[in-house]
Amino acid sequence: MLKGISPLLSPELLATLCAMGHGDEIILADAHFPGATFGRRLIRADGLKIAPLLEAILPLFELDSMVPSPVCMMAAVPGDTLDPAVEAAYTAAIRSHAPATPPVARIERFAFYERAKSAFAVVMTGETAKYGNILLTKGVTPV
Repeated sequence: MLKGISPLLSPELLATLCAMGHGDEIILADAHFPGATFGRRLIRADGLKIAPLLEAILPLFELDSMVPSPVCMMAAVPGDTLDPAVEAAYTAAIRSHAPATPPVARIERFAFYERAKSAFAVVMTGETAKYGNILLTKGVTPV
């Protein structure tokens, strides 16, 4: 056990966050996401919801200030709707730890899958919210 680090962060996830370089992307995927299909590195975080996982990750993880959208979520497919409470919960965690972060960008479903193919890692969570996936781009840690 390490002092000051959330117990939600497994050793594998902690090592992955540390190994990432600036510009690398990580996806916190909902339980429905085809992570084994698209993720080149797959980390299991079954049973964890994404909002608390964001609360655990963001104190340790600098979001990229050099890209227009360091935080992206999947857009609803035509004819479907989003639950605004999902983005609100994620945004609350982001604002708490990185208040200068631009608003969450929404990207089309298949474009999100393409980003997942090149992401540094996909973290499969127990999140059951529809369109609950979120992509984070790592920035440079300030000195």
